Amino acid sequence: GIHLSVKTQKETVSVHLGPSWYVEKQALKLSPNDHIEVRGSRVTVDGKPAIIAAEVKKGDQTLQLRDQDGLPLWRGQGGRPQ
Repeated sequence: GIHLSVKTQKETVSVHLGPSWYVEKQALKLSPNDHIEVRGSRVTVDGKPAIIAAEVKKGDQTLQLRDQDGLPLWRGQGGRPQ
């Protein structure tokens, strides 16, 4: 899957987006040093803080990754590109 390292004023945290085949076909493209907002669930992975992203905003664009119940939007797509 695709994940980012996001630096905040307090820490650097890993943000897990989703499978590359899903994320790469979305309109929003992310680049190093982009200023983004992430909405998701804070978890611990391998003893370190991480965020499972539900939504990523860059400017006026939004990358939706999960629905209101936290379920991945790529579910039911067979784990591969359509």
